[in-house]
Amino acid sequence: MAAKSSITDIDAQIEKLRERRRSMIAKSAERFARAATKSGLAEMEIADEEVDRIFEEITARFRKRERTGTAGPTTTSRRQPNGGSGTPAEVSHDG
Repeated sequence: MAAKSSITDIDAQIEKLRERRRSMIAKSAERFARAATKSGLAEMEIADEEVDRIFEEITARFRKRERTGTAGPTTTSRRQPNGGSGTPAEVSHDG
């Protein structure tokens, strides 16, 4: 016969799950921050609304790929031969 969980036990489990959730969110944020920094996106001045729209497009693209089972290339490289990133006509928005 299974022992009944006490409210204290349930509260402890909830707190562990909350901590696990925080950790997963932090790891995800670090992953995207690294990608944005590596690609040069973090240095560009782009409105939050535009960044949100771009991520929504990316999400839709990958979800569509999951639904259709298409296993196209998983990564694309936009690195320039000289080690830069982006397109050759990229303009600095630093000021």
